[in-house]
This record gives sequence, structure tokens and C-alpha cells, in this order.
Amino acid sequence: MPLREHLAELRNRIIKSGVAIALGTVLGFFLYEPVMGALAQPLKDAEQRGILASLNFDSVGQSFDILLQVGLFIGVVVASPVWLYQIWAFIMPGLKAQEKKYAIVFLSVSIPLFVGGVVIGYLVLPQAVQFFTALIPDGGTNFIPANVYIPFLLRLFLAFGAALVLPVLMVGLNMIGMLPARTILNHWRITVFLISLIAAIAAPGGDAITMFYLAAPLFTLFGVAIVLCVLNDRRRNRRRASTEADIEAEIAAGPKPLSEL
Repeated sequence: MPLREHLAELRNRIIKSGVAIALGTVLGFFLYEPVMGALAQPLKDAEQRGILASLNFDSVGQSFDILLQVGLFIGVVVASPVWLYQIWAFIMPGLKAQEKKYAIVFLSVSIPLFVGGVVIGYLVLPQAVQFFTALIPDGGTNFIPANVYIPFLLRLFLAFGAALVLPVLMVGLNMIGMLPARTILNHWRITVFLISLIAAIAAPGGDAITMFYLAAPLFTLFGVAIVLCVLNDRRRNRRRASTEADIEAEIAAGPKPLSEL
């Protein structure tokens, strides 16, 4: 496919994803109150422990800004089946018929992984808030700006969702030959560092057990992805070697007589 057609295809995929996210954002406006209640719940739990902590809106229009951010976040989560499909639909034309079947399987895996990552981020939230509010000295108060607290949480949730989808995307790129397994293995130290960094950020309390619970699924998924990439490269190499051997055998045999044609 020429570059211009690739760009046109990418534009169409982005537009479809944007429309789905916009519709999901409209739905998010109706879910704003319960979602905000869930996000602010850790602060209410801190108050029950005798720590004065509350969410502070320091301007008239800030509540509307937070409404847009929360609505957009809900839209991204709700529309995840659509934009994840658009990503795979953009990749799948480069796959063979047999490999497209695997791509459909990867798509069905990506959606629950992304949503599961968001859920993991939400489960980590109370521990993070508990750690930070525990640092407040006696008699102190913590009026947390909403324009700092809410964006931090939303980015955290999306980061966890994206982190769980990355191994699946990695296998997809390997299937179309863009990411060889050798390249992944040569940069395993960077992968380990990034996974550990994500776990450390999501569990800022320094609790080693919590960090292990967060990092273990990521390490497991990346390990499975690397194994699949290695097996796929070996299969591709065997097929290439077999084809080259057939070609060399035909060349060695020489041209066939006209009577055999």
C-alpha cells in the first residue's frame, strides 16, 4: 500500500476512535457523580483516621474542568473496544490470513487487559492516599487541589491499562516482522527497569509486597509475550529456510526439459 493510502487509513482509524471516545465522554458526564465519589473515597477514609483531608476546588470554573477530564477518562475506558479494534485493524492488513486469526484473539485479550489495568490502578489508589496522608504532622491539614489530585489519578489508571496492553501489542508487531524477538531480548534490562518503575510509582508507600503484587502481572505478561515472539521467529525462520532450500534444489536441478513441461 502506498504511503498516502497508509496515512489515509490511519486518519480514518483515528476519526473512528475519536467519535467513539466522544460518545463515551457524553456517557461519562452522566456517570460523573458516582465516579467522583469513588475517587474521593480514600480522602473520606483518611478523615475517619483523624486526618483532615479534603478535595479543594480553588476557582469557579475548576469543577467544570474536572467534569471534562473525568468524562473524557470514562469515554476512553468505555470506548476501549473500539479504539483497540482500530489499532489492530490498522495492523492486520499487513498480516497473512492465518496470522489474522491470531490478531482477533489478541484483540479479545487486549480489552479485558486494559480494563483490568485500570481496575488495578483503582485498587492501588487507597494505599497511595493512605501513605501520603500519613505523612501529615499532628494538627496539620491537607486541602488537596482537585486539578492536581484528579489528573494524577486518571493518568495513573490509564498508565496501568496501557502497560497491560503493551505485551499484546508487542506480539502483534513481532508477527508483522517489525519487532524481532532478538531485539526484545537485547533490551530486557530496559523492560525490567520500566516495569519496576511503574510498580514503584503506583505503590509510593515503599511497601515491597504491594510493589511485588503490581509488578508480578506485568512481568508475567511480558514473559509470555517474549516466549510467543521467540516461537514465532523460529517458525518464520524454519519456513524461510525451507523455502530457500526448495529454491536452491530447483536451481541445482537445472531447467526442466521441454518434454516435462
